[in-house]
Amino acid sequence: MFTLVVGGAASGKSEYAEQLILRAGALPRYYVATMEPFGAEARARIARHRVLRAQKRFETIECPVGLSRVLLPARGAALLECLSNLAANELYSPAGAGGEQAALAAVVDGVESLRRQCEALVVVTGEVFSGGSAYAGDTGTYLRVLAAANRALAARADAVCEVACGLPRYYKGEGAAL
Repeated sequence: MFTLVVGGAASGKSEYAEQLILRAGALPRYYVATMEPFGAEARARIARHRVLRAQKRFETIECPVGLSRVLLPARGAALLECLSNLAANELYSPAGAGGEQAALAAVVDGVESLRRQCEALVVVTGEVFSGGSAYAGDTGTYLRVLAAANRALAARADAVCEVACGLPRYYKGEGAAL
């Protein structure tokens, strides 16, 4: 089962995605984290999240770029948090794929690789498209990559839901639960 969970900042999407994995009951549980540890604040946040995930029996796998190279130790359930970071990292990180098409391919191929290794996969992605259309610099490129990745993965997912105010609304696979 592959579920795509979409939501804005602080919408409750991550908490909902974790609950989907916990309800799946499959073990082992992997938390594939894509945040790059830039600065002390980010490192502290990552450390805090690792402790919280460990209490829920998640094994954390840090992967800011190159998701297709991740090999899970055993079949189980995985939560990818989050596609928005992964897209930005693939575009802009020196270790990333670079370029719009290369970054898009790296993101989609990486998720497909992860999907083949799981009983259940939940991918969290951001809804960053409601803020208007006049952006400075290279933001438009990032938005195009993330939008294309979201569309491609939504087409492949068994279920797609958007979380707002902690409440999920299913667009595909309504009522589907892992």
